[in-house]
Amino acid sequence: MAYRRAFDCLWCGTPWSTRGDDDLEGWAQLCPTCLGKAGDNPFLRGRLRRALADRGSASREAPPVAPASARKPAITSPAARAFPDDWFLRRGPFERGAIHDAAWAAELDMATRWIDALELRGRVVEPAAGVGFFSPLLAERAELHAFDADGAALDRARERLLAHGLAAHLHVADPWGAVAPDPGPADGLLAAFLLGRVRGAGLDLAVTRLRDRVGTGGRLAVLDLLPDPDGGPPPGTSWTWHDPTVLETTLRRAGFADVDVTTTGRFFLEATGTRP
Repeated sequence: MAYRRAFDCLWCGTPWSTRGDDDLEGWAQLCPTCLGKAGDNPFLRGRLRRALADRGSASREAPPVAPASARKPAITSPAARAFPDDWFLRRGPFERGAIHDAAWAAELDMATRWIDALELRGRVVEPAAGVGFFSPLLAERAELHAFDADGAALDRARERLLAHGLAAHLHVADPWGAVAPDPGPADGLLAAFLLGRVRGAGLDLAVTRLRDRVGTGGRLAVLDLLPDPDGGPPPGTSWTWHDPTVLETTLRRAGFADVDVTTTGRFFLEATGTRP
């Protein structure tokens, strides 16, 4: 089914207009309330599956591109914005109801403990640090070099680090471009909510770019989103959900060893690999 910006919900009939150019509601032609009930209703669940497939197919229809040596992974401009604190904490416009928000909080805690347990040390790079939600975990035991294209988000990251009595090197920079100053090969790299900004056809190039920033023996950690209607990026943000098996294959194809890909259940995808 084609994407529609405005429609009457196929289940309840409520008129609805999407807030962005690629919202899941527009692919499913269901309002957010009905989309949130997909787990309990065969029709809604079927519409959700079809919507995810249609959006995934559309994202793979990439236009001709320049040679790999001369291009960056395709990232849509709305997704370049950092996710705000309210998104992480499910406050205000990001609330989805007590039950769903409790499930989100539990899995976000699982993901946070997963990052902490990695114990990344030495020189650690965070190419899309955003508001620095995870940065204190890294800066506690490593020399952290954090980058983001959103300068206002990095100001929030700086405040968060200072509140913890920690320091880091923070720089406004494209996560895919050459960075200055260059911190050199990383002993660890955390790519949190970064690969989902890359359309399916650009995943190999994106993982290769991350690999090139990791030194020999260094470790890559990836945290990203699973396609749950009560999770997902902020409204108006385009996103590509990468299947765990596809991501594992891509990491191995890029030369990573000891690859491990898991999920927290509903909301988050976790992956690690070591550069031999």
